[in-house]
Order: sequence, then C-alpha cells, then structure tokens
Amino acid sequence: MIEKFTIALAQVNPTVGDIAANVKLVRRMRAQAQELGCDLLMTGELVISGYPPEDLVLKSSFQNTVKQAVLALAKLTTDGGPGLLISAPWVDDAHLYNAALLLDGGMIKAVVPKHALPNYGVFDEKRLFTPGGKPGAVTFRGIKLGLMTCEDMWVPDVANNLMKDGAEVLLVLNGSPFEMDKPHIRLDLARERVRENGLALVYVNQVGGQDELVFDGSSFVLDASGDVKIQLPAFESCIEAVTFRWDNDTLTPAVGLNVGALDENEAIYKALVLGLKDYVGKNNFPGVMIGLSGGVDSAITAAVAVDALGPERVHCVIMPSPYTSPESLEDAQDVAKLLGVRLDTIPIQPAMEVFDALLKDQFAAHGTDTTEENIQARSRGMILMAMSNKFGYMVVSTGNKSEMSVGYATLYGDMCGGYNVLKDVYKTRVYQLCAWRNANHAIGLLGPQGLAVPDRILTKAPSAELKPNQTDQDTLPPYDALDDILYCLIEKEMSVQDIAHRGHNVKIVEKVWRMLDRAEYKRRQAPPGVKISSRAFGRDRRYPLTNGYTA
Repeated sequence: MIEKFTIALAQVNPTVGDIAANVKLVRRMRAQAQELGCDLLMTGELVISGYPPEDLVLKSSFQNTVKQAVLALAKLTTDGGPGLLISAPWVDDAHLYNAALLLDGGMIKAVVPKHALPNYGVFDEKRLFTPGGKPGAVTFRGIKLGLMTCEDMWVPDVANNLMKDGAEVLLVLNGSPFEMDKPHIRLDLARERVRENGLALVYVNQVGGQDELVFDGSSFVLDASGDVKIQLPAFESCIEAVTFRWDNDTLTPAVGLNVGALDENEAIYKALVLGLKDYVGKNNFPGVMIGLSGGVDSAITAAVAVDALGPERVHCVIMPSPYTSPESLEDAQDVAKLLGVRLDTIPIQPAMEVFDALLKDQFAAHGTDTTEENIQARSRGMILMAMSNKFGYMVVSTGNKSEMSVGYATLYGDMCGGYNVLKDVYKTRVYQLCAWRNANHAIGLLGPQGLAVPDRILTKAPSAELKPNQTDQDTLPPYDALDDILYCLIEKEMSVQDIAHRGHNVKIVEKVWRMLDRAEYKRRQAPPGVKISSRAFGRDRRYPLTNGYTA
C-alpha cells in the first residue's frame, strides 16, 4: 500500500473546437502539477474538445483530431511525471462516447465512458453520445480510482457500483454550468454519494463562458465523512494539489484552500462578467458597442462590460430624441465618466423626421401610436449596427428578462445586438446587482473601484422615453409584482389560479401570461445571453411560436 497520493485539480477554461489551444492548456497544467509533486492531473469534462461541443462532435474529422491530440498527450506521460485524467469525445467500435481517459506511462490506461447522459434543460447528450455501461474501478499507481463524468454523480448507482468494485476514491470530471443555487445542489449530491459509499470524492468543474452558458468552477474535495477539505474559487482558473493519505483503510484528503461560497449577487455579477468576457474574447471581437440611455439596464450593462473587457474596449453611444429628458442625458454622461468609457452623442431627431416624411402619405389616415415609438428604437438600432459594422465592435443589447418575457422591447430596435448580458436577469435583480457593484469591487474586475451606477438612476421611475411623460408602469405592473408572476410562470410553470393565490390580482396574472405567450416570436430572434437561472429563454424554455393553447 502506497503511503500517499497527490492529485492536481486543474480548474481550467477550454474553448470549444480549439483542440490545439486546449491541449496546450493541459500541457501547461501538467507542468505545474509536476512542480507541485503530483501523481495525477485531473481536469473537467471534455477538456480536449471544449464543452458542450454540440453537433461539432459529430464531424469525423473533429473526432480524429481529438484522438490524435489525446495520443500526443499520452506520450507526455513517459517521463515519470504526473499521469493525466482528462475527458474527450471518444470513438470506440463505431460508438461515440463522452469519456474519461486515464493516461500514464505513454499509454491510454483506461477509457471510461459516461454512463448517465443528461437530456434535460440545456443538455441533449443522448442525441450525440452512446451511454457507457456502469463503470468499474481502474488502478493507477497502486490506487483504485472510481471515475465518473458529471451526471454520473447525480445518480446513486454509478458510485455504488464503483465502490463494490473496490474503488478507494471517487473522481468526478465535470462540465456543470452555473445557475443560482447550483453550487449548493452539487455539494449536497456529492455528500449523498460519499455517505452512501464511505469514499472521499474529488469534484473538478471547468470554468469559463461558452455561448449562453457560464461554468463557475467551484471545484471541491470531500473526505469520507462529507466534510469539505478543499473549495476552489468560483469563476477563476486555477490549479490546486490535494494529498491523500491512509487513515486505517480509508483514503483521506489533507486540508487545503477553502474559499467558501459567494454571495448570490456577487456570483451572478461574476457570471455576467465572465460570460461576456469569453464570448467577446473567444470570438475575437475587439470590443463592444452599447447604447446608453441614462437608465438602469444600460448602466449596469456598461459596468459589466468594463469589468469584463476594460474601459478602452467599451464604446458607448447616447442617441437622444425630443422625448429624452435632460436628466437622462446627464445620467448617461455620469455613467460614462464613472466607468471611463468613450461616449458619443448622436441625436435621432433627423432620422425621425425622415421617416415621418417617407411614411406621411401611407400614415395620413392613422393617428400616432406605438409605430412612431418603434421607429425611434429602430433608428437607434440602425445607428449602433452601422457603427458596429464600421469599427468591428459587437453591439451588446441591454434588455432584461422582465422586458423580454412580456415583449416590452422593439424587434430590430433595442433588441439589436450580438449578445445580451441581462437576458436572464429580472428587473428587480438588476437593481440588486447595481447595489452590489456600487459597494464592491472583486479581484479580476477591470473597471474602476467605487460607484458605477449613479444614485439617481436607481431611484427614478424606469422609462423608455419614447413619448412624453412615459413610464414602464404605464404598460406593465410594478416590477416586484411582475417579476414574481413571471418567475411563477417561467421557472415554476404554475397555473394562473395558483399564482393568483399568492396574492396577485387574477386579471393581472392573466394579462402577463398572455403577454408572455405572445412575445415568443420576439425571443426567438433575440441575441444569446448569459444563463443564470434554471429556466433561461432559448436552450431551457422552448415554446412553439404558433400556439393555440389558452387554458
């Protein structure tokens, strides 16, 4: 029996499809693990291909490139340094697996396909991969390892089978996206597996943004009693070594770095920052373009962008109309000064006058209505897209989940953009994030410390300012009521009557439900955005556009 066994937890940020860069990342982590005197380097799920690879993984050329990359990594392990526990799409006997791969001594020592394939929410692995059988333990340098991939930990039978086959420690490779409360759920499930089987558990999750998904890392190590011995930071790439020693017949991890859990608003804010940072960086945009209105949504969007990219890569534009208040102009200018970003002013009245003249004869028998309001929004959208085309900066739209839910947004207007930071953030949460950012400045944020969103923006009534004396509450219920109704409709799928029993007026609930239903066509055309909830629009919630259900 060996005296000790040391694993390096590599919490890294791969890029989907960039196999060469991902291999370099693993090589760099292995070099660090070797300096730390580790026996094994362990990564997250599908680190070689990036996760989730979606239909890219079905290309035979992609599969072959992944295979050659794995074989090249295996050759590294001839030097007597750390072995590698990685994950990759793996073809065997004409079946495509999501597999954990153990590399040592210049060879692929074990291939352990993922057994439990998730097929809910954002996951559709059953259409891509073949499930493996229940895995058995594999031996590495005298230790029997129980290897699981992500969802394998969420069901009890995989870990139980490993324990019965003699596994002495459970190692879980993960690609688990961030959601509010998700870190607690993962930890609770891991503790269940530990209690059921009496084995220590190492959980390594990837970090980084991939389209709408953000992976928070938050990797951890539990001893056989379920106590947390190591907790890695959220939303940061890092490597940490954990040494196991025998305590009687039980492998026990030493105490290491334990950063604890983040406050919920801090976690959400960091998720938004990382999601935008990686979307811009991995798609090679030089920066972002944001329309500042003087309102709360565009202000916090600009703050997130500056914290993600730095002020020099954020270009803001205010596009006043005759209905824009002097206070909004001042507030937008204050935001730009606080964040240190460039702010251009481009009035849209000339565009409004041109459209009025163009459409004068067609609209002669019709009074002014939301058509003229939407022309204003679409004029702004056209300006932002023109500047994006000219300078290469990606437009970031600023609508929040409350607005997108009920269609309180203009298609091809304020919905224009390549990404939407607030797409899954309700309006009431927007104010909480502003308060958090004004009071805090975490390590890694590139924006200035101190106030980011002026107080007046947080206290004035929200308004689109598309007509005189307009406020959001002319059309919508107060946001605290609206958001609760929407949460019940979207995240909880509750009936109108059940929601009304929470204290809401049934007619208002019915109105919100109808608005939510009618706005599906707009959301289908909206840009992607960071997922933070259990039911984000797009990958999570898929409703038909043509829908006659009215109950």
